[in-house]
Amino acid sequence: MSNEVKRSLKVARQNITVIGGGVIGASWAALFLANGMRVTVTDPMPGIEQKVLAYIDEATPSLLALGYTEVDTGSLFFESDLARAVAGADYVQENGPERLEFKIDLWSEIESAAPASALLLSSSSGIGATRQSVKLKQPGRLIIGHPFNPPHLMPLVEVVPGEKTPSELTAKAIDFYATIGKVALEIKQEVPGFVANRLQSAIFRECVSLVKRGVVSIKDLDKVVTSSLGIRWATGGPFLSFHLGGGDGGFAHFVEHLAPGMESRWEDEASRNVHFDEDTKKMLLDQIGEAYGAASITQLNTDRDVKEVTIINGLAQIHDKP
Repeated sequence: MSNEVKRSLKVARQNITVIGGGVIGASWAALFLANGMRVTVTDPMPGIEQKVLAYIDEATPSLLALGYTEVDTGSLFFESDLARAVAGADYVQENGPERLEFKIDLWSEIESAAPASALLLSSSSGIGATRQSVKLKQPGRLIIGHPFNPPHLMPLVEVVPGEKTPSELTAKAIDFYATIGKVALEIKQEVPGFVANRLQSAIFRECVSLVKRGVVSIKDLDKVVTSSLGIRWATGGPFLSFHLGGGDGGFAHFVEHLAPGMESRWEDEASRNVHFDEDTKKMLLDQIGEAYGAASITQLNTDRDVKEVTIINGLAQIHDKP
């Protein structure tokens, strides 16, 4: 998506309430502010204002690099009372703890206080809208809008309707996210973890297995990904990559000649039998310390953001060419 589209501000001056001011909520807040929205953050944590403002300050250079003209914290407000926080909302983006009972009760409170026209969106990474909405009078109002972290940078939002969500509300959610520069895709079934996290979990299982078995170190495994698969998937994704990998025969050639070898690796018992037991956790943490412990999380975040912005802008320039 071009920077001109990003700055169109189709949702300008509308009100959005961000529930939860942690990493995901603060990242959403930064993006909403960059798109000209009036943002209210509600979170009972002491000192949440300073935490959110610090995160937004850290995220601002990346948003400016993506083409936004400003991140106006003058349009940012904090309200500890949930009912007051959602009372005037056009949109509600929930980022609470991943606990089902908590979310069920939270949405019941929100429904009773938010305008009937407000779009109710949950950032949940794995709990479907149907399960979260069991206490709602209108359960179809709730839709999953799951971002990939950090939301202010990563384009993807998985839009997952509940069983009772009307198609027009799903379309409204997709349109909302599209207007703020996201790649919003409808996930058609409420499978646990949706799509991106299921892929991530499957890949990470193999990562942990290879490190645990001493095949490769954490540092070198990360280099393997950033020097090969990361580049490949950033430009084409798994299926297109293998379609091209089949040469002139395309995916049909891949399936015929290369898929059997891949399928044999699916049966690797050592890869399937991976658990986060105490020994495995200690081994991983020790290697993380060796590989990345010399830098602070803030330094690592900054380095990550610069690289991600470079990739996003580079791809956008190619896609925007006539």
